[in-house]
Amino acid sequence: MEDFLKKINLNKIPHHVAIIMDGNGRWAKKRGKIRTFGHKNAIQSVRDSINGCKILGIPYITLYVFSSENWNRPKKEIDNLMYLFQNNLKNYLEEIHNNNIKIIIIGKIEKFSNWIQKNLFFFQKKTKNNTSITLILALNYGSREEIIQATKNIVKQVNKGNLSIKDINTFSFNNYLYTKNIPYVDLIIRTSGEQRISNFLLWQSAYAELYFTDVLWPDFRKIDFYKAIIHYQKRKRRFGKIE
Repeated sequence: MEDFLKKINLNKIPHHVAIIMDGNGRWAKKRGKIRTFGHKNAIQSVRDSINGCKILGIPYITLYVFSSENWNRPKKEIDNLMYLFQNNLKNYLEEIHNNNIKIIIIGKIEKFSNWIQKNLFFFQKKTKNNTSITLILALNYGSREEIIQATKNIVKQVNKGNLSIKDINTFSFNNYLYTKNIPYVDLIIRTSGEQRISNFLLWQSAYAELYFTDVLWPDFRKIDFYKAIIHYQKRKRRFGKIE
């Protein structure tokens, strides 16, 4: 572990890392268990990733917890996931708060139960003054829907005379997204070997570096997180310019 830390240049740390936490189902299947078993065993991966950010000084991390497309999964799996949320959410969020981490929720969480919504709002408010790092939880999140909703809200403001068409640009548009006060993503990590971004932070990741690993999410540990950061630091980020 120490050898990997020595390879990391603390002057080239990404400001915002986003993770597509993939592979829970396959991890469980390899062990002859139902998919929910993988979800249950993924919390240590979350802890390691957050702790890796704290150690390296990465101020923002977004976790793709539940996508808007995940509702298309079998009802039994959805019910089991909601049961896990219901029984573990409060303890996990309390643990995050005790580590001085600020929580921000993005997505259309009104589709979740009132109890889940209540606790999400409660801990978002409770942690708003925490100063360690910012953890963004994407729940019932879909980037296309986010962009469409932002466009509709801009049209409303134009129709009301509160916004001029000539003032619509990449900066003003960003103010209508869930992530309006959060920096753009520098690095997206996806586990399990899949190589796509699955409707995740499309606008915010326009110039993000992409890192794909075959490690299934429940097996993802701090050393895997460090490997992703080292790989990121080898990239030449030109943003359309030349060196």
